[in-house]
Amino acid sequence: MHDIRLIRDDPAAFDAALARRGFAAAAAEVLALDERRRVAATKAQDRLARRNEASKAIGAAMGRGDQDAAGALKAEVAAIKAELPALEEEERAAGAAQDNLLAQLPNLPAADVPLGQDEASNVETARWGELPAFAFQPAEHADFGPALGLDFETGARLAGARFTFLRGQMARLQRALTQFMLDVQTGEHGYQECAVPLLVREDAMFGTGQLPKFAEDSFATTDGRWLIPTSEVSLTNSVREQIIDLPAPLRLTALTPCFRSEAGSAGRDTRGYIRQHQFDKVELVSICRPEDASAEHAHMVRSAQNILERLGLPYRTMLLCAGDMGFGARKTFDLEVWLPGQAAYREISSISWCGDFQARRMNARYRDENGKPAFVHTLNGSGLAVGRTLVAVLENYQQADGSVIVPEALLPWTGGLHLLEPVR
Repeated sequence: MHDIRLIRDDPAAFDAALARRGFAAAAAEVLALDERRRVAATKAQDRLARRNEASKAIGAAMGRGDQDAAGALKAEVAAIKAELPALEEEERAAGAAQDNLLAQLPNLPAADVPLGQDEASNVETARWGELPAFAFQPAEHADFGPALGLDFETGARLAGARFTFLRGQMARLQRALTQFMLDVQTGEHGYQECAVPLLVREDAMFGTGQLPKFAEDSFATTDGRWLIPTSEVSLTNSVREQIIDLPAPLRLTALTPCFRSEAGSAGRDTRGYIRQHQFDKVELVSICRPEDASAEHAHMVRSAQNILERLGLPYRTMLLCAGDMGFGARKTFDLEVWLPGQAAYREISSISWCGDFQARRMNARYRDENGKPAFVHTLNGSGLAVGRTLVAVLENYQQADGSVIVPEALLPWTGGLHLLEPVR
C-alpha cells in the first residue's frame, strides 16, 4: 500500500514512478477520492462539534426559562443527527474507493532499477560457474526423468495436468535437496526455521499483495481461506498488526508446498517439472529496519547463490527492470540456473526488497531510534525453488546412459545414494 502523504506531496513523481512500471497515471484519481473523503470527514466533525455545542446550550436555555430558544436548539440537534449518517457514509465510501484503488497499484521501483517493460531489459550483474561440456547431446529432464522416477502420468491421472508423482530415488533426491537447503540457510545464513499454515485468511493474502489483484492465480477453499502460493505469505504476515522489537533483521525460512493456479500461463512450460500447480520451495523472508534493507537484500541474494554454488550449478544474476518486477517489489534480483537440455538460463530464485509496501498493508511496525512506531521493511526470496533445483541437477549431472550423478554436497542427506539409475 502507498503512503497517501507522498502522493499529496508530489503527485507528478508518483505518476512518473507508475509509468516506469507500465501503469497509467493514478495520482489525480487518488487525490480526488482523498479530497472527497477529507471534505466529508471535516463536515462530519464540524456538525458533531455543533451538535455538542447545541446540546449544552439546551440546558442553559432551559435553566433560564427560554423555551423558544431551547426548542430551536432541540430542532437543530435533531437535524444534525439526521444529517450525520449521510456524511459518515460519504466518508466511508470515499475512503473505501481510495483504498481499493491504492490496493490495485504496484509498488514503486527503486531509483536504481533499470527502465524497461519486460525481461529483454533486465541487466545481468554476475555470472558463476562453467557450463558443463557433454560428449553427447544433453536431453531435457522430461525425456529421461521418467525412467528415474519422475512420474508425470500418475500425477496427471491423480490430479490433472501440472501435477507430478515422484518415486523412489527421485523422491529421495528431492528430500535431500530440501534438507540440504534448510540446513544451510539455518546453520550458516542466520534464518530461523518455521513450520507455517498452508491455509491462510484473506487478510494475510492481502498483506503480501496477492489480493485483490491476483486472486485468479491462487486456490481458494470453500470456507474463505486460501492455499498459500508461497510461504512468504505466512512468514511475512507473522508480524502483521504488531509493533516488534527489531535490533537486527528478523530472518525466517520455511519449507512448504506452494499452490498456484497459474492463470494466464497456458502454453508456458507445460511439459516437465518446471511449472507446476503444486511445488515445494524453501522460502527466505527478512523483516528489518529501513536502514538495514540494502545490506539485507545483498545477504539474501548471497544466501540463495550459495546453494547453487555448493551444488555446482552454473547461474547468472539478473537485476530486473521496472516492468518485469513482481507487484510488491521495489527492487528484484533473479537467479537463473543453466539448463543444458534447453540450452538456456531459467529462473530458480527471485529475491525482492519490498520497502514498506507490504508493511503498510499488514500494519507491521517497529520502534525507531526516537521510540516512535514506524513501518518495517520486508524482503523475500527463494532459497531455492526445490523442483527447479531438482531439474537443474538432473540436466547438469546427466550421463550418456540416462543416469544422473548426485552432487557431492548432497551426499550427507541421500543415505548413500550417489547415482540415480534408470529403471528399465
